Amino acid sequence: MERGLTGHYVASIAGGVHCQAFVPAPLPPAPPLQLSNKLQGRINQAMLALGRLDAISTLLPDARLFLYSYVRKEAVMSSQIEGTQSSLSDLMLYEMEGLPGVPMDDVQEVSCYVNALALGVERIREGHPITFRLLTELHKALMTSGRGISKGPGEFRKNQVWIGGHRADEATFVPAPANELANCWAELERFLNDVPEPTDALIKAALAHVQFETIHPFMDGNGRVGRLLIPLVLVAANVLSEPLLYLSVFFKKHRQVYYERLQQVRLTGDWEAWLLFFVDAVADTATQAVATAQQLNALRQQHREQLAGLGRMAASAQQVLDVLFEYPIANINTLVKHGNITAATAGKVMDLLSQPQHALVRELTGQKRNRVFAYSAYIDILNQE
Repeated sequence: MERGLTGHYVASIAGGVHCQAFVPAPLPPAPPLQLSNKLQGRINQAMLALGRLDAISTLLPDARLFLYSYVRKEAVMSSQIEGTQSSLSDLMLYEMEGLPGVPMDDVQEVSCYVNALALGVERIREGHPITFRLLTELHKALMTSGRGISKGPGEFRKNQVWIGGHRADEATFVPAPANELANCWAELERFLNDVPEPTDALIKAALAHVQFETIHPFMDGNGRVGRLLIPLVLVAANVLSEPLLYLSVFFKKHRQVYYERLQQVRLTGDWEAWLLFFVDAVADTATQAVATAQQLNALRQQHREQLAGLGRMAASAQQVLDVLFEYPIANINTLVKHGNITAATAGKVMDLLSQPQHALVRELTGQKRNRVFAYSAYIDILNQE
């Protein structure tokens, strides 16, 4: 449904150039959303997929292990949208204090994303609502190292920015001026906290994401914070017990459509077209996450059975496998610390599992000392898009 412009333009100056900045109207949309049979059906499909995703703990012996790696996959994908080159393996190497194969700033940014998401979930479980205070705290965690340090961590921007184009008057989009940010956020905060009336959580997450991206309150990191907002809304509403819905892979795969739908909302008020795209992203992503969990569960069972035939090394190998499910890139110290085995035993097990007849792990450094191993099959499953 086309409602016309969903806000108004104000004169502004960016980079010394006069431009027209867009100030969005408050949510919810007016006139209200028109949930056609088609759209309602797709919303129902997305909610069913979210229900299966929330039951993921029944699919895995330890959902925490899946969450550990899956969160890191999301951090990598979300940061890649912003232009970093870090991979899942790079992040895990960095966390292990190894040497990633990309610029340190890239992998630090991804690590900060992991920390910001964990902080957001922790705050929500402590009973904090999604407010200015929470969002700025997340932004500060997100921008605490790497290139973000100089971009006003935890502070709303104080000047005009623009998106696309080399000049503000030729930009794809010019978000609200700095002096409008407080009012824009206050309205969004009211909507997020069901004032004056409640909104279904899935629809709330969809609308709030667009509104946040449109307000663009920070100098940098808006995309990542806007994507973090989606699982946080669903966790706060108890739709998900764990923050397992990450749409970055879908948004990256359909990047052009994603940006077109955002701009379409601003210019024509077609929230329904955005909702169709968003709930398809949710259904697709949730279904893929469940499939990934099932694959990892099957992999663990297969490799447990394989290791059972190793005779006197079997018990130690099982302990190593348990560690690799939490740390798919590991060195001997990691195995000793988390596997309750000696360094000598860990070394023997990894030598055995590296042999062609087993091929469960591969050594990454080519060195005889300070070796690093990758649980390749596990990482390959996580890297599927």
